[in-house]
Amino acid sequence: MSHTVEILSVGTELLLGNIANLDAQILSQGLSALGLNVYWHTVVGDNPQRAKEAVSLAKARADIIITTGGLGPTCDDLTKNVLAEAFGKKLVYDEGSAQRIKSYFQRTGRTMTENNLQQAMLPEGCTILENDWGTAPGCAFEAEGVHVIMLPGPPSECRPMFQYRAVPYLQQFSEGVIASHTLKLFGIGESQMEAQLREQMNTMQNPTLAPYAKEGECELRVTAKAATQEEAQALLLPTVEQVKALFGPLVYGVDVPSLEYVVLEGLKARRLTLGCAESCTGGLIAKRITDVPGASQVFKGGIVSYTNAVKANVLHVPEELLKQFGAVSAQVALAMARGARTALGCDLAVSSTGVAGPDKDDRGNDVGTAFVAIATPEGEYVRALHLGTRPMRERLRTQIAHHAFDLARRYLSGLSYEDA
Repeated sequence: MSHTVEILSVGTELLLGNIANLDAQILSQGLSALGLNVYWHTVVGDNPQRAKEAVSLAKARADIIITTGGLGPTCDDLTKNVLAEAFGKKLVYDEGSAQRIKSYFQRTGRTMTENNLQQAMLPEGCTILENDWGTAPGCAFEAEGVHVIMLPGPPSECRPMFQYRAVPYLQQFSEGVIASHTLKLFGIGESQMEAQLREQMNTMQNPTLAPYAKEGECELRVTAKAATQEEAQALLLPTVEQVKALFGPLVYGVDVPSLEYVVLEGLKARRLTLGCAESCTGGLIAKRITDVPGASQVFKGGIVSYTNAVKANVLHVPEELLKQFGAVSAQVALAMARGARTALGCDLAVSSTGVAGPDKDDRGNDVGTAFVAIATPEGEYVRALHLGTRPMRERLRTQIAHHAFDLARRYLSGLSYEDA
């Protein structure tokens, strides 16, 4: 039997945008690995009537409903009440859950208010999903041909509850395996990438290809469904290789988290060190590389040379270059990278200088004009960027940092700095 899943997330804070719906992402990824098809994500606020309407709709179209949130001790935690009413279930007090809640407060040294015990009210006859990461237990039951699983909302509880409590329950419904690989590309837009793949995408059924635009880069997800992981991989890998061959050096990795991660791994593999000199990116390059675990092995440091005085006095950019060409120029970008390499004692250094906006600079350079450079033992290279005036300041800085990492990635991979 083919199953359809709906994820119903409860919480007004989600609708207001106060928090991101990480639970839905966690669950969708896990359900995909089980071979279960998630057809709908629904978010509803802490309103009983609208929650009832959402549950009624979910009952009519899905045979597995997984809810997140609304299991806590406050008056707006209404998920159990709504689900129990919708499926004709009584809520009954579970002494075992009550004791676990009391023990949790004793263990953490906190005072328990009486309303916390309402979390021990659970649908009669349900499978209790014990919560070792918080107070609210989850539960699962089947009624009217629908399987219902309720999980707590905080991601720090939802993630382990799904992995260690819900997954074992759901394995009885597993329909093989859905596996995927994600190719990361930099230097091509989503529309251009999709245009080169459109004919192939339209004819593919298993595996499938799906493009995604990310901030300053693109992703291409290849997904296959099969009885086993081995069979799924046999379907996936030929397509992955075809895409890599089609886009060549624009593909910077498969199933890798980020461009800076690839750079860090390349540095470790070649036993080289990196430094940076930043102007318009204001430390973003250094931040991103140090966000990657293990950066201390290969990253020497960064210099934020936001003013010409720092460029001249710390990086030793010649005053005549600054006067003749201005801070936003190929000549200064190269001198910054050269200066960082010397000052930091690193094997290679990247630099960034540009106009991030909102206004033109004092020499009339448009917003989006930038230069990134790299200095290595073998030589230097600078890339001129004209990113347009429309992107917001933060987005421009992100794109410029991407380009700096791309120069380092290409050097470490033995690739040309620019595509032919």
